[in-house]
Formats: sequence, structure tokens, C-alpha cells
Amino acid sequence: MSKVIAVANQKGGVGKTTTVMNLGAGLAGEEKKVLMIDLDPQASLTLSMGYREPDKLEYSVTDILIREVNDEDIPDELGIIHITEYLDLLPSNIDLSAIEVSMVNAMSRELVLRSYIEIVREKYDFILIDCMPSLGILTVNALACADSVLVPVQAAYLPVKGLQQLIRTIHTVKRRLNSNLEFEGILFTMVDRRTLYAKSIVTNVNEVYGKSIPVFQIEIPISVKASEISMVAKTIYDYDPKGKAANAYTELTREVLRHGC
Repeated sequence: MSKVIAVANQKGGVGKTTTVMNLGAGLAGEEKKVLMIDLDPQASLTLSMGYREPDKLEYSVTDILIREVNDEDIPDELGIIHITEYLDLLPSNIDLSAIEVSMVNAMSRELVLRSYIEIVREKYDFILIDCMPSLGILTVNALACADSVLVPVQAAYLPVKGLQQLIRTIHTVKRRLNSNLEFEGILFTMVDRRTLYAKSIVTNVNEVYGKSIPVFQIEIPISVKASEISMVAKTIYDYDPKGKAANAYTELTREVLRHGC
């Protein structure tokens, strides 16, 4: 049985894309078949995987959603790019920014992506969805088809401040659209354990949310190498395999595998 994980946070710059690409690579390294879906019009995941001109790609996730909205057949593997034997990418581009307008009048517009996921999920062990930094219809679509949601949060005041709104949205989706949706966990990213500030943020989140929502004990440390991987279009395992960020993502991969499919 496959598992669909939405990686979501309406705050930008908290490490969603970095988490998707490195968790995806980590799971693929364990010989799990993984599909990464870029559901952000900024195409950060697509760019980070080395596709520097996403607007020139023949097909993208937008084509999938449009065909679902129009109730058209979707050819097998339409738009999917094979990165490695175990890792696939469904890319995005700027065309996705217009899809919300197209979906406004669509029947069951919150469930458009779910229809596609039901078609492809039997081919994969894990499907990771990189959500855009908003709580709009695309993010709701991701939550509506996911088995769990992983929430990357930078260990800083403003990113943590937005957690409450995100958690309310997740609970609303669970109540109205996807009763099976669970929290994979809150993942702290860009953590500098040398500072009392970061430590206090982590402690505060654990105290406020830890009793009702899983909080990963694994923390992704602040790392120059990790911040450079999008620029060089490499995963942390290829770019800095012995670094502290690679070790942290390895532990995250193991934890996700322990949660099982």
C-alpha cells in the first residue's frame, strides 16, 4: 500500500522543497518507488531537480489537473520525468498559477488531484507533494488526497506564528474532505542549536502542539550546503553526503519508513 505525504506550510522559505527532494531521494535510496509532485507555480522543486526552464516542458502537473477538470483521459505517465530508477518527478511551471481560476467552477474542485492520485498511487510506495506557500485550492487539493501531512517549520518566531492557521486548515480538510488525513509530524528546519532563541522556539512548539500533533525529534540543522542544493540541482546526498544535513535527512527518511506505508 502506498503512502501520500503532503509537505505543506503557507509560510515560504521554511524548507518545503528541500525536504521533498531530500526525503524523496532518501526513500529512493532505500529502493522505494517515489513520485514527487511539484504543486507550486514557482516550480521550485522542478528547478531544484535541474529543469531550469520549466515553462518549456511539454507537459506538467497543470496538464493533469486540466484533464481531470475536463474529465478527459490521461495517458499513462503523462508529464512524469524519470530521475532515477526509483525516483520520478511530476513538474510544474507558471501555467499552474492560472489553474485555480479554472477550478473555481469545477465540480468537486477540492478533489481534482485526488482523482489523479487514485490512478497512479498503485505504482509507487510514496508520493510526496510539494505544496505552494498558501492555503488556497491547490494546497487543499493536496491535503484532500494525502494520507498524512508533514509540516516543515523554521525555528523562528514568524514561521511558528503561522502554525495555528495551518493546523486549523488541516483539521477542516480532515473533517470535511479527507477523514483519513493524519499528521506525519512537524519538522524543524534550519535549526541553529547554538542559540537560545532556536532552543526556546523548539521548546515552545513542543509544549503547545506536542501533545496533539507529532513533532519529529529529528531537526534539520542550519547548513550552507543545504541552502545551496537548489542552485546546484543536487540532493544533499550528492552534494554533501557526509554533512550534518545529510545525516539529518537520513534519520528523517528512516523515521518516515518506520511510520510505514
